[in-house]
Amino acid sequence: MLAPMSGVTDLPFRQLAWRFGAGLVVTEMVASRELVGNASESWARLKSSGIDPHMVQLAGREAHWMAEAAKIAAGNGADVIDINMGCPAKKVTGGYSGSALMRDPDHALSLIEATVNAVDVPVTLKMRLGWDENSINAPEIAKRAEEAGVKMFTIHGRTRMQFYNGSADWDAIRTVRDVISVPLVANGDVATTADAEEILRRSGADAVMIGRSSQGRPWHAGVLAGAARHPDVAEIQDIVAEHYGMMLEFYGADIGLRHARKHIAWYLDRFARQLSSPAKAAIMTSTDPKAVLSQTVAAIAAGSGREEEKDAA
Repeated sequence: MLAPMSGVTDLPFRQLAWRFGAGLVVTEMVASRELVGNASESWARLKSSGIDPHMVQLAGREAHWMAEAAKIAAGNGADVIDINMGCPAKKVTGGYSGSALMRDPDHALSLIEATVNAVDVPVTLKMRLGWDENSINAPEIAKRAEEAGVKMFTIHGRTRMQFYNGSADWDAIRTVRDVISVPLVANGDVATTADAEEILRRSGADAVMIGRSSQGRPWHAGVLAGAARHPDVAEIQDIVAEHYGMMLEFYGADIGLRHARKHIAWYLDRFARQLSSPAKAAIMTSTDPKAVLSQTVAAIAAGSGREEEKDAA
C-alpha cells in the first residue's frame, strides 16, 4: 500500500503508483474544516479520477468538522475514509490534529465516533505508537476505536516525538495486533522486499504500507507487492516525463513546475547520483519546463538508472 504523504501523494503520483500495482493508494491529508469551507486545495486533494477504491484521508481536531468532511468525501466518491492520527508535523500537531490526538484518547474517540456515524463507507485509522516513549497508547486507542466501528488500522512504528528519527519498532506494532480483530497494516522504514517480509513477520500485520521509500519511484509499492518489476533506464526516463507532464496538466504550468521540483530532486538523487551540485541546482531553479525535463532525463540516462544496492527491492 502507498502511504498518504502531504505534498507527495497527489493525484498524478497516486495514478502512477496504482498503475504499477500498489495494493491501495491514499490521498494526501485533507483538512476537514477547510474542505467543509470549500477550500480549492482540499477539493484538489479529494479527486480520484477513476482510482478504485478511492481512499481519502481526513485530518482535524473537531468532531463536527470531521463528520461533515466525511459526508462530503463520501458524497464525492470516497469508498473509504481514513482518519489521520499519525502526522508528526508541527503545523499539524500545533493545531491539535494528527498525532497530537493521541495525547487525549477520549477526545480522539469523539472524532472517530462522529466520523464513523456520519457515513456508510468504511472508516480506517492511521496512527503512531503514541506521543512519546512514556505514552505508548496505540493498543488502547485501537481497541476502543474498533469498538466504535473502525474497520482497519495502520500503525507507524514510531512515536510522534521520534518524527522520522531512529528506527521504526516493528515488534511494538504487534501490541496492536494482539488487541484487534480487524485488518492491521504495518508502516515504517520498509524499503525492500526483505523489509516487507520481516515487518509482516514481526508485527503480525496483514499488509505493509510504504511512504518515503516510494519517493522518486512511484512504481515501488507495486514492485514490493510483486505486481511490477523495477523499470530499466529507458522506462524510468519515460515515467519521469509522464509524471512531469501529468503534474503540469493537473496544477497548471507555473504551479506544476514548482510542485514537481521535489519529485525531480528525488528522481535525480536516486538515478543520477553522478550529477554535480551546480548542475542539479540549475535544474531545480529553472523556470523552463522543457529544459527541466530534458536535462533530468539526460542525467538519468548518464546514470544508467542505477540505484544503490541497499535501495533496490
